[in-house]
Amino acid sequence: MRGVSTLEPGERDELLERLEDYYDAVPRSGARTEDFGALTLFVREGQGWPFYARPTRGWRGEVTAAEVNRVRVRQRELGIPESFEWVAETAPALRAVVERSGLAVHAHPLMVLSPDVPTPEVPNVAGGVALRIVGPDDPVLPSALVVPHLAFADPGTGVGVAGVAELAQAVRAAAGDGSVERSAARIRAGLTSVAAAVEDGRALCAGQHQPVGKVSEIVGVGTLPAARRRGLGLAVTAALVADARSRGVETLFLSAGDDDVARIYARLGFCSVATAMIAEPAA
Repeated sequence: MRGVSTLEPGERDELLERLEDYYDAVPRSGARTEDFGALTLFVREGQGWPFYARPTRGWRGEVTAAEVNRVRVRQRELGIPESFEWVAETAPALRAVVERSGLAVHAHPLMVLSPDVPTPEVPNVAGGVALRIVGPDDPVLPSALVVPHLAFADPGTGVGVAGVAELAQAVRAAAGDGSVERSAARIRAGLTSVAAAVEDGRALCAGQHQPVGKVSEIVGVGTLPAARRRGLGLAVTAALVADARSRGVETLFLSAGDDDVARIYARLGFCSVATAMIAEPAA
């Protein structure tokens, strides 16, 4: 099973329902919710990656433009990003409504690793880089949390400018903001698992998965731009797969940045099953 899923329609519908349950559950360990009828706004408690609004779980009607605009007003009041996320196949009419509100919509391949796909071997990486699951007291945790931010600020798969000096500066800038302590607490509680490719005591690439029961999503896999093209992202993803499987996860999924990134994940056995949508103000 490579690239594109061969699931029957009924199997895919069941899988997407399982993912919708997960999408509704996973933010609740770190956020409060606000009800806007057809939409639920997740508001993070404390610092960290901001959350978003999603279609309310179990809501059977369509999302209206008025509800989208009400959420956007509330997000501005709270000083958080005007961000919406959903799966195109489970809310097919939402894209047009969101675009009419003036937001830009981005589509990403939603990929799942089938339970019958063997756990992939973690690829070897050269140059003295070590792969490891990062514990709550691991000194590499601060750089493992920061490096994805540098990666996403310079998107794509090509080698970029930001290197170890920028990484060290970003770690210093984040010191004292509580992010390390919060992440360490989540690791201890089994809510988050972090994997990193480490060289000279710093994470050149890192990512996470966040299990809820037997479902987990791999998120935030990012490589320091200057360290790209070394296979680190693939290796970290494989390490996260192995860790998730060791924890009893049966349904493992992720959203790829684009089709080029999706082809990398397909090498580990992930298959595209749907389309993850993200809406935000145009740049």
